[in-house]
Amino acid sequence: MTTTPAPDATLPTAGAIPAPTPAATGTRPGPPPRPRPRILLLSTAGSVAALLLLVAVGTVLDQPLLIPPLAASMALVAGAPDLPLSQPRSVVGGQLLSALTGFAVLAVAGPGLWGAAVAGGLALGVMMLARTPHSPAAATAVIVGLQAPPLWSFLGLLALASLLLVAVGLGAARATGRTYPAYWF
Repeated sequence: MTTTPAPDATLPTAGAIPAPTPAATGTRPGPPPRPRPRILLLSTAGSVAALLLLVAVGTVLDQPLLIPPLAASMALVAGAPDLPLSQPRSVVGGQLLSALTGFAVLAVAGPGLWGAAVAGGLALGVMMLARTPHSPAAATAVIVGLQAPPLWSFLGLLALASLLLVAVGLGAARATGRTYPAYWF
């Protein structure tokens, strides 16, 4: 008596029709599901606490304009922790590379709107090249191009702030049972 093995369920069988894609059916994906109340509350509370701390540090060090791009970074880390833009490599690396790009443009063009615009655009390319995509960091390059802050104190504050955002993301993930980060480097 010979038996034939069952076909592998992962392989398509002859004549099988693949499931239609949303584009093929004319449907579009909907908005993300509502977060569970615990996730919503803890993520929001962690974000508010982190940003208040950053405002305090930014005020003491006279760098309040750094808050908007960091608030956008925190929104990604807390609200979409699975995205590549939210991972520690992108948050920390993207912010620092964008700031350095801003300082490089600043050295060539001096402070001003035109140079700031170039710095923001170049920062996106630098992040893509370094595989550290983090769109809020483009605003950091713009701030450097407009404000011409002192290099080392600005980079130190930015590194500290970026690491703080990642730490808050880690804490929120542990408290809510979510996974963050998906990868480090």
